[in-house]
Amino acid sequence: MSTAKKTEKSPSKEKAKSTKKASPKAATAKSAKALEPLKEELATEKEKFLRLFAEFENYKKRTSKERIELFKTAGQEVITSLLPVIDDFGRALKEADKLENSEQFEGFRLINNKLNETLKSQGLVAIEVTPGDTFDAELHEAITQIPAGDDQSGKIIDITEPGYQLGEKIIRYPKVVVGQ
Repeated sequence: MSTAKKTEKSPSKEKAKSTKKASPKAATAKSAKALEPLKEELATEKEKFLRLFAEFENYKKRTSKERIELFKTAGQEVITSLLPVIDDFGRALKEADKLENSEQFEGFRLINNKLNETLKSQGLVAIEVTPGDTFDAELHEAITQIPAGDDQSGKIIDITEPGYQLGEKIIRYPKVVVGQ
């Protein structure tokens, strides 16, 4: 009996072995077919992720740049509103220098200097313009032209109002009279 059982088991083992051998190839083909849509979906999701990541990086750079620009010009409105006060101080001190009791205005000179130094520490710089400089439409604002000699044609004759820049940005152009 034992031999008969052995012979009976042999063919069944062979069938099992043969089905197992054919089965991995078929399973591999089926799994490869099943993986194709998953691979495509993975590639699509990966592309979406990369695009979203790049968009977020651009957003961070843009907001950082905007924040830096905001800090640079945060006080621009306040400083611009103080420019007429600075002009008035300058005119008042010029007139005080003409008076006999000019020493009595020393306190005003100190206040003017302190105000100018404070604004300078915030980045406000007066634009240097002198009579005789060549007129540049990108740096100066011509309020009028007057007849002048050939040597003064296109040159600045007088400065009626000083100009200022805050950092690299001009916030008020100097107003000048130009020779014609």
